[in-house]
Amino acid sequence: MLRRRIEGIAFGLGALAALAIGAANNSAQAEFVVNMYQDGSNIVAMGSGTIDLTDLTSLPSGAALSAFIVPASAIIFTGGTAASDHYGGFTGPSSFGIGGVSNAASGTGDFVGLQGATTQAFLLVPVGYVSGNSLSDTSTYENATFSSLGVTPGTYTWTWGSGADADSFVLNIGVPGPASAATFAPALLGLVAIRRRRRKAV
Repeated sequence: MLRRRIEGIAFGLGALAALAIGAANNSAQAEFVVNMYQDGSNIVAMGSGTIDLTDLTSLPSGAALSAFIVPASAIIFTGGTAASDHYGGFTGPSSFGIGGVSNAASGTGDFVGLQGATTQAFLLVPVGYVSGNSLSDTSTYENATFSSLGVTPGTYTWTWGSGADADSFVLNIGVPGPASAATFAPALLGLVAIRRRRRKAV
């Protein structure tokens, strides 16, 4: 009885892992995704993916900015301090929480951002960015929690384009951090291996 329960749990975890991996692979193909998670006493926002500019409208470029968020206005800028090119023409949530301005203590990588709640919503990409090129960045909010930043856990998606040019900017708040995933993966694989060995023995 106990063995069957353990096997059932292992099977369920294996299925969930497969779904998660599949979802991650699919999202990486046509989106820029920012995962925001608790890392010890800090909040980290890690972005990666690509952006298709084909169906966006070019706007005047902006001066150099650093990473910060304004959840109540659907503003999230990630990466290192840099000037940026601006684009409009997307739709999505007007907020991802109730918080005001919170500046990141540090940021590295490509400067990417989105401002979604104003009459002039815009997407920011590195100056001279070529549509479809890979982007990656990290921003850290020290001594912070989701509550202190005023963000609401969940998935927020802004979209634009259609057909082959359809694309999106996705913000996942509350996803497990890399350390948590690294700790969880070996245990999951171990359970799956036990289940397979027991099946062969039957």
